[in-house]
Amino acid sequence: MKVTFDDILAAAERLRGGVYESPCPPSEPLSLATGCKVWCKLDYLQRTGSFKERGARNALLLLSQAERGRGVVAASAGNHALGLAYHGKLLGVPVTVVMPRFAPLTKVSNCQQLGARVILAGDDLDAARAEAAKLVESEGLRYIHGFNDPEVIAGQGTLGLEIVAQVPDLEAVLVPVGGAGLIAGVALAVKTLRPGVKVIGVEPSHAASLTAALKAGRPVPVPVTPTLADGLAVSQVGANAFEIARQYVDRVVVVSERSLALAVLRLAELEKSVVEGAGAASLAALLEGLAPELKGKRVVLPLCGGNIDTPVLGRIIERGLAADGRLCRFVARISDRPGGLAGFATVIAQEGASIRDIEHDRTFSGEDLASVNVYCVVETRDFEHAQRLRERLTAQGYRINVPPSLATAGEV
Repeated sequence: MKVTFDDILAAAERLRGGVYESPCPPSEPLSLATGCKVWCKLDYLQRTGSFKERGARNALLLLSQAERGRGVVAASAGNHALGLAYHGKLLGVPVTVVMPRFAPLTKVSNCQQLGARVILAGDDLDAARAEAAKLVESEGLRYIHGFNDPEVIAGQGTLGLEIVAQVPDLEAVLVPVGGAGLIAGVALAVKTLRPGVKVIGVEPSHAASLTAALKAGRPVPVPVTPTLADGLAVSQVGANAFEIARQYVDRVVVVSERSLALAVLRLAELEKSVVEGAGAASLAALLEGLAPELKGKRVVLPLCGGNIDTPVLGRIIERGLAADGRLCRFVARISDRPGGLAGFATVIAQEGASIRDIEHDRTFSGEDLASVNVYCVVETRDFEHAQRLRERLTAQGYRINVPPSLATAGEV
């Protein structure tokens, strides 16, 4: 079934009053940080924290009476499951969600609290899909795909309609890409209404499935490795979504894990927005300088997901601080005599830095019993400040080095 612009318009009418029309305000701090004129589409403010509610509700509303009675099933470890569970409860449609056994406990419990039947099966989404297919056969449930069903793509396209209405003179939209359902719907809507607007896809380097599909001319599987943008970790884009995306998307860029962490940090600090890695991907592309042609242009960033576990958020912020040069780590050789550590800490304090963590290693510090290695994590203002700290410590006679095993962003 082909998705048309009329399908998106019909979905918008169908969803009116049932899905939150999220705001799209301009962001002065992000504009200053990126050199673009930035607007943020705040779809993480949806009830379940993501844009997935749009496609889920649209698909549920299009069920036949018989399908509504039997219920629906989906394989999902996150936002699609939450969207279906919530709107299934509102519409009186039984929802079954098959999740991999590794699914976050918070998302499992949230789906259950929303009234969904949750089944844990397999170690990955492929195994969960296989279990869901069995339920389609044995119980007659309707399977709703998270990014490839035409009804879902049309529902996601309503985000594009809202963007055009809220920022009528926009010049570009950067859209996070996982299975390509969102970018397919948004690109179809935006390009139909404003053909001159650039639509750029953004996907993580650890799951670049749309890039591979465009190169091959068809959806192909790609290896997926763990990424901070776990909501975009899809090994193969949907066939229906791809056919639309290849026609309407101008290009796709691939962002690093470092930029994803930095984007989450920037949104928390500058926009006071808690956004998951997938939702921050569009900002990551600007921070990484992957779209230099957009400097000075009016750009919309869909912040399309805010479901991030608190411990994960803490780890991502730490990585973002390191990527920003505000956390550095190094090994220093200091005197092990009384006052040695105090003198070392005094030099760091005089330079305006702050010790976050420090650990003595006397066992493997060599034959000189009068000195010791200390492993330090230090808070600094930026990379230049970290470099000045290193120079000052060196000038004071301390040997500073970074072992190969620690050679990542954020070391002095």
